[in-house]
Amino acid sequence: MIRGIYTAASGMVAESLRTDTIANNLANVNTAGYKKDVAISKDFRSMYIQRINDGTDAPVIGNMGVGSVIDEIAPIHSAGPMVQTGNTFDLAIDGQGYFTVDTPNGVRYTRNGSFTRNALGELVTQDGYRVLGQNGPLRVNGDKVAVSGDGQVSVDGMVTGSLQLVNFADEKQLTKEGSSLYVAAAGAQTSPMEGIARQGVVEQSNVNAVSEMVNMIAGYRAYETNAKAVQAQDELLDKAVNEVAKV
Repeated sequence: MIRGIYTAASGMVAESLRTDTIANNLANVNTAGYKKDVAISKDFRSMYIQRINDGTDAPVIGNMGVGSVIDEIAPIHSAGPMVQTGNTFDLAIDGQGYFTVDTPNGVRYTRNGSFTRNALGELVTQDGYRVLGQNGPLRVNGDKVAVSGDGQVSVDGMVTGSLQLVNFADEKQLTKEGSSLYVAAAGAQTSPMEGIARQGVVEQSNVNAVSEMVNMIAGYRAYETNAKAVQAQDELLDKAVNEVAKV
């Protein structure tokens, strides 16, 4: 019975973490370039089931989990819908690829192309981090700024640089760091972008609010089921201690 309490309680903890993940997705439904997370669970530990009354060599007839745990929070890197904004400094990548950004913590990567221009005429993120080109931070100080499909930047009709657009063969090497930024694992190999850069367009979040609400309701129901299982096990334990023991 005590094992049953632990098993059900582990399910409550797992569903609580899953609900937190869904809530974070919903909070970022309007965040440009945001990629939703999915909580992946697994058995905490499995035990073999054997036939009883078959002696010491009882055959194993299966196994049973004794709890669950969240194995990882995995981001889903599928593309979000593209929205036309008409803003000169809004950029999006149609296909695979990431913008490269210079931050105080080092080089980071993002799909959020909602950029702007700072007082020095540099292309920056909404947090003020400089967007990198092939030869360093990009300057877009001019009246007419144009970005081609391959990331080439022209200011007032003159080519001034090219966006540093990269791709990762294994996107599991990217870890979320907040503010729509990703940090690459040590030794992660980059390759040229395989998508197309689009100007005046922003990639929206790939979160489907309706689907996430359905998942949240299902998570609440699973949490309640585990909570009732804990209560039932507790009542059985109470009877075993206070009633059966009297016999």
